[in-house]
This record gives sequence, C-alpha cells and structure tokens, in this order.
Amino acid sequence: MKHLVLFSILICTFSAALAQKKDSVTLKEVGIKGYRTITGMGHMNEVHDGIIYSGQKNEVLITDSMDANTAQDNPRQVMGRVPGSNYSETEGSGFPSNGIGFRGLNPTQSIETNTRQNGYNIAGDIYGYPESYYLTPLEATERIEVIRGASSLQFGPQFGGVLNYIVKKAPEDKPFEFTTEETGGSYGLMNTFNSVGGTWKKWNYYAFVKAEYQEGYRQNSQMEQAAGFARVEYKANDNFKVGLEYSLLRNLLHMPGGLDDAQFNQNPDQSFRSRNWLVTPWNILALTSEYKVSEKTRFTFKSALNVSSRSIVWRNEDGGPETKDTISTATNSYIPREVEHEYFKSSTSELRMLTNYNLGANEQTLAAGVRFFDGWMKRQEGGLGSTDIGPDFTNYNPGNAYDNDLTFTTVNIAPFVENIFHLGKNLSVTPGFRFEYIKSTATGHVLDSTGNYDIAVNESKPRFIPLAGIAFQYKTSRTTNIYANITQAYTPISYSFLYPMGLDVDAKIDPNLKDINGYNADLGYRGHLKSYFTFDVSGFYMAHNNNIAIESRTNGANTTYFETNVGDAIHIGVEAYAELNVVKLFTKHSRWGTVSFFNSFAYDDAKYVNGLYKGNQSEYAPSVIDRFGITYAYKRFSTTFLYSHTAKSFSDANNTVYSPDAEVGVIPAYTVMDWSATAKIKNYNIKFGVNNLSDARYFTFRTVEYPGPGIIPSIGRTIYLGFGARF
Repeated sequence: MKHLVLFSILICTFSAALAQKKDSVTLKEVGIKGYRTITGMGHMNEVHDGIIYSGQKNEVLITDSMDANTAQDNPRQVMGRVPGSNYSETEGSGFPSNGIGFRGLNPTQSIETNTRQNGYNIAGDIYGYPESYYLTPLEATERIEVIRGASSLQFGPQFGGVLNYIVKKAPEDKPFEFTTEETGGSYGLMNTFNSVGGTWKKWNYYAFVKAEYQEGYRQNSQMEQAAGFARVEYKANDNFKVGLEYSLLRNLLHMPGGLDDAQFNQNPDQSFRSRNWLVTPWNILALTSEYKVSEKTRFTFKSALNVSSRSIVWRNEDGGPETKDTISTATNSYIPREVEHEYFKSSTSELRMLTNYNLGANEQTLAAGVRFFDGWMKRQEGGLGSTDIGPDFTNYNPGNAYDNDLTFTTVNIAPFVENIFHLGKNLSVTPGFRFEYIKSTATGHVLDSTGNYDIAVNESKPRFIPLAGIAFQYKTSRTTNIYANITQAYTPISYSFLYPMGLDVDAKIDPNLKDINGYNADLGYRGHLKSYFTFDVSGFYMAHNNNIAIESRTNGANTTYFETNVGDAIHIGVEAYAELNVVKLFTKHSRWGTVSFFNSFAYDDAKYVNGLYKGNQSEYAPSVIDRFGITYAYKRFSTTFLYSHTAKSFSDANNTVYSPDAEVGVIPAYTVMDWSATAKIKNYNIKFGVNNLSDARYFTFRTVEYPGPGIIPSIGRTIYLGFGARF
C-alpha cells in the first residue's frame, strides 16, 4: 500500500512541476468535442453539450479505449479509474446491477447518485425511489461522464453527483453498420451483444440487443437477462434535430440470499435459499430535441417516461441467514413464500437554455432551465406466495389482498440558473442557484403488529428548498487549471424510509425522520501534458447533516435495528488520479510499443461529529480506496493489469464489528487483481482476461433484508473470452 500511495504523490508532484512548461500544447480531442482525454480518462471543457462544467470536479471515461470485461459490466475495470468510486458488488446475488457510490456514500443500487442515460433520468423515482435497476450496458456505452457534488445545481440536489452513460452513436458516413460481440466464461457465462446503425439522408438510427445467461458463482444464483435500445434521430437542418429513444430491460434472477460470518468463512459459494426469485421489466421512452436559435444560443429539451416494475417471491427473513428454508415435516412441503410487487410510472422533463454574450471585453456564458418530475409508485407487500420452488409471482391471498398496500407520489418543479463570468483570460467565476419544490404523498393501508389491516395511511409533505453554489477556475496554462467550488446539497426521505419494506423486516423505521442536507466543496489542480501525462489532484469537504443510518439497539438477548437520523457526518478527503505513458515521455515513436501506469487514489475521513455516535466512522465509507494499473500496448494489441485495494468499513452507525445474525458488522478490507487484454485484427477483435485473479474471498455488502439478510458475497475468480466483429 505505501508504495502505491507514494507513487501517486510523486506522480502528482511531478505534474505540478512540469505543468509550467511553456511548450505545453492543447491535445486533439478524441472523436467528440467538449472534453479532453489522452487515454481512457479525461475531463470536460468549461461547457459541453449545453452544460456548464467550469470549476467542477468531473471525469470522462472512454470505454473503448480500455481493456475491460464489458460483457459482464465489471465496474471496477472501467469506473475504477475514478478516485474514490466504491461498488456494492451484488449483481450475482439478486440485484439487477452493481451499485456505485462516491466519497463514502452508500453505493447500494447507486441510490446516492443521479443516474442518467444520454442526459435523461433512468432511475425509478429521482427522490422517492432513486434505485437504478437498469444501467446502460458497457458494451453499448461510448463514454461515462461523472460529475461530483457541484452538479447539484444543474442536475438535482443529490450529494453523490451524477453518472451519465452516453450510448454509442451510429456512423454518419454510411447507411448501415453491424457489430457483434460474443463472450463466454466461467460459471456458464454466455453473452451476445449485437448492434446496427447508420445514416440515411437526414435520418440517423442506432439499436442494440444484449442477452446474457449465467449459472452463477453461488448456488441458486442463475441469471437470465436481456437489454435493448433503439434510437431514431431526424436532423432537419444545422439548427434543429429531434430524436426518439427506447430502452428496455428484462431479467429473471435467482436470489441465493445472505450468509452469516461463519457460513461465509466456511464457503462463500453456498446458499441456503433456493426459492427466492426476482423479475424486473424496465421500460424507458425518451424524447430529445435541440434547437440553435443562433451561433450563441441554443435550447435543449429531454423528456423521459419510465413505466417499469419489480416483483419478488421469497422466503427470506425468518430466522436470519442461519435458518435453512426446509420442508416442513407436518405438511411435507415448504411453507408459503411472500410475494411483493412494485410498479413505477414517472416522467422527467428538462428544458435547458445556453447562451453566450459579451460583457466588457470578455465572452460570458449563461445556462438556465427547469425540471418537471411527476412520479407514481405502488408497493404491495405481504402477498401469499406458493409452496413451490420456481419463479411463481402469483398472490394466492383471497381477493388478491396484500398486508401492506401503499401508493406514493412525488411532484418536483426545479428551476435553475448558472453563469460563467470570465474575469480576464485566465480566471472565471460561476455562481448558480436552484430552487426545488417537492411534494410527496403516501396513501393506502399497512398491517400493524396485532394483525389489524385497517391502519389507513394518508400523508402529504411539501418542501421548498433553495440551493446555491459558486465555482472558480483559473487557467495555469493552456492545458492545466486550478478549480474550486462549494455547493449546497439535499436528499429528501425516500419511500423506503417511510414504511418498512416487508412484514418481517428486521430494521424498524423512525417515524420522525428528517431529510438530509449539507454541502460539497472541492479544491483541485488538473490537466495534461502533451500526450504522455494526465493528472487531477483535489481535496474535498462534504457536510452530510441528519445522516440516516442503521442503529443497533440491544435489549438483553434481543437486538433490533432502527433506521433513524443518527447525527451529522463530515467527509474530508483527497482524490488523486495520475497516468503516465513512460515511453511517450522520452520518444514519440517506439518499435516495441508503449507502457503506461495509472494510479487512482482516495482518502476519506468520514466520521460523525455529533450525536450518540460522535467519532464513529460513517457506514460504507472506507478510509482508503487505491487502484494501480499497468497497460502495455503494441500496435493493435493492449493488455492491462489492475490492482485494487479497499480499506475496511462498517454497515451501521454503531461500527459493529460482529453480530451473530451478520446483518450488521465490519466489511473487512479486500484486495482484488484483474487482468484483461484486447487484440484487434482489421474489423475483428478478441477480448480475454481474468477477473479476481487471486480468487480473493470478500464482500462489499451486509443487509437487514433484500436480497439477504446477512452477508452478500462478491464473485470469485472468473475467466472470459470474447470475439467481436464490425461490418
């Protein structure tokens, strides 16, 4: 560890010294104007795609320029370059996708980040249910844009920032192109990805279909999944274009359940739940348009309709992970399972304007817009499931009754404005303001502890939230700059915290929960030197007030878990990324290829500063995340070795080290190594590699309920081999 940290510090110091060289030049942009990158990662320019990024911490990841297992959407090999990115690696245990979090925020299902595709919302509900069941397949992703806390003014008030997956575009110089990627691997992996696209006159189209099957790393963890996307765009002229996009996800997941510590230490592959299933049909329809009023002013409009659902049938919580789901000797059959259904219907529309104008001798940039969100969600829990073992999601209760039957709605109207003021050639100041109106409602009925079905629910909660921020950027050279920002952030209580999710859920909900509020701040130095070195070094400060966490409460031999506001947390840290191409440092051409090193390092001191748990570490906030990679490239062959280390963290505010039921406790430090390679021959390519090279046994997630309870193990060593072609 020490040598990796030292390498990061030395590289960043080296960059600071070299950044002042007068012979630094602006690199040619890769494919698309608006961001700068040398290899796999770079950063956005001041303005890109109608969005202001001046003074903000951001990264751009170009997926095709990396050696990575994109067939299995391995986030570590792509997103691992982003300092401080943390993952809940749970996709093989009942979650449709792995979650991502930043700066010590909970990564589960990416609930702390604003997740988007091509700039529009793809989560279930941006406030009430911000979980991301559908993520753009990495095979279809051209690039991933990551914006940290300062994004809250233009995108929404989430602390964790924004993840924006940009789908690949069709070629503009031919009417038809077909690509295919076929991948096989360990544990029965079979994956096929196929796309078509082209341009004909004023029409541009692109579509892909991805189908994946896995037997699974653990017992009872089979997965069948299909994802698809289609886009048609009409460009009337140079000033106006309009497009229609449709995304879908269909899957059937076998959920192996959680383990206690003893079971995990004995064999993390095992499972004691064979009757737990999940199905998630996801549908997103989006309308996009852009109109250039003049060379200086343009409007963009994006509207996404999400009509989706999630259904579960399980026998999951009774007795904890140590209790097996076995056949009853009295009935000679399994006991009935529980059925849950969740239905989503939401629309998110955003209108943006960007205009450039002159003030004095300098050109200024104004961005303004408004978002309107209307969300509806129906949650039905406690249905009577079958005694079978297969994926039967039927409710066998008389009259199709549910113990909990709730309907939630959210309305959000949020105008915003930001302006870049250029003060001379090098300094810019960008103040901004956003106003959030949120109204949430809950209606229906819930079952109380005595079995009374007539507990009516009828609640409404409006909120009026002003948010302000300011960013600074100073150009130290043509390719380097110093940036700083401070921006308020806000997270309203989600639906999950209004009522327990399930009759037997072990974590109780505090009825007096308060919304989370605070702010993010950054100070950093970034840039690149010629074609051999890129860097971004920054410090951050995040105030996370009224933090909601799991609190362990012990009464004699009984332990209960309580989700409540446990106090204010402060996250202070350093994020550093550096990449050096050793060969290009000394010569522009090498007959033996090139070798580059990169280091993504983050230190996060995330602790409670008041309340009962003052001094405790925030949950799911490892103090160190360090990733070191080496890439060798020769002509059309490249290979990358990645070393990833994540320090220990805790799953509850108590910082519990061990609990008999394993629902809370320490998440031990772990180190994972990956190796991947790509070979290209004309229009063909071969991809191969090994994930988790040393077969490390580790986990990133403990849960008091779905899809556990208990420890959710991460995947061990796997091998993959893929073949691709483009015609």
